[in-house]
Amino acid sequence: MAERIPLILDVDTGIDDALALLYACASDEADLLAVTCVAGNVAARQVAENTRAVLELAGRGDVEVALGQEVPLVRPLETTPETHGPRGLGYAELPAAARPLSDRHAVDLLIDEARRRPGEITLVTLGPLTNLAVAVLREPGLPRLFKAYVLMGGAYRSPGNTAPTTEWNINVDPDAAKVVFSAWAEASRHDGVPRPVALGLDVTERAKITPDHVVALARRAGSTPDDSVALAAGDDRMQATRSVASNPVVRFVADALRFYMEFHSRYDGFYGAFIHDPLAVAAALDRSLIRTESLAVDIELGGTLTTGETVTDWRRIWQRP
Repeated sequence: MAERIPLILDVDTGIDDALALLYACASDEADLLAVTCVAGNVAARQVAENTRAVLELAGRGDVEVALGQEVPLVRPLETTPETHGPRGLGYAELPAAARPLSDRHAVDLLIDEARRRPGEITLVTLGPLTNLAVAVLREPGLPRLFKAYVLMGGAYRSPGNTAPTTEWNINVDPDAAKVVFSAWAEASRHDGVPRPVALGLDVTERAKITPDHVVALARRAGSTPDDSVALAAGDDRMQATRSVASNPVVRFVADALRFYMEFHSRYDGFYGAFIHDPLAVAAALDRSLIRTESLAVDIELGGTLTTGETVTDWRRIWQRP
């Protein structure tokens, strides 16, 4: 077996973050070292509760979970209960986690672990970039300390999903995104640091999960096939019930995804869900899943209509390497 990839995930656990956590826990390729929590889909303390509960569901209650920044750098926090539910996990309910939060703040954890294992850890951010921005401001050499950095965020070749040109994670804290993108660009230009791999909506909205996938997952897990998501797919959507699958992970996935699929049915015109964050984790573990192109990207901060846009220099007009 190939050596496992040491990972730190920075999350704002909603539904697709929860699926990404389950994926990382189940993967033979991942060595999940720690998870840091940031405000985004829900408030940061709810993110931490959700994250610990999901890790315990996956049998990984041993993973350190650290609470991070509770508000964006400059702007007020916006959350998205219409997308992920009031507590971030859709219709799913999990018992409170037994293990307490880490004594370390998320920013300290990111800096400490990167210094302790320079050039070894792959960082994956699945939410707003507030934790990472504060870490970079405190330790400007941080980009040089990670082996690789993969992020879910941005709208590069596609329209936005929050405003016409902006993607949710960047939109929540564009000032933090500006700090992070600038720091990695500088480190790449002057120190040969690998560029971050950014999975934007043009990529992640190609990855969809459907009710049929949930049933297939249940069967692969040896669980009673779950029909509650499938029942919700037609005119009888409001008659759908909680999952009765025998496997607790399948029950959680079905109940969380039913809410997420109902959201996509209302706003995106299909009964299924984009799985943005699991794709980012998958790409961090297996780069052959994606094709990349190196381009300069900057973050718009002052636009009347476009604040948070990931401005991409497709024609290389800026002549930045």
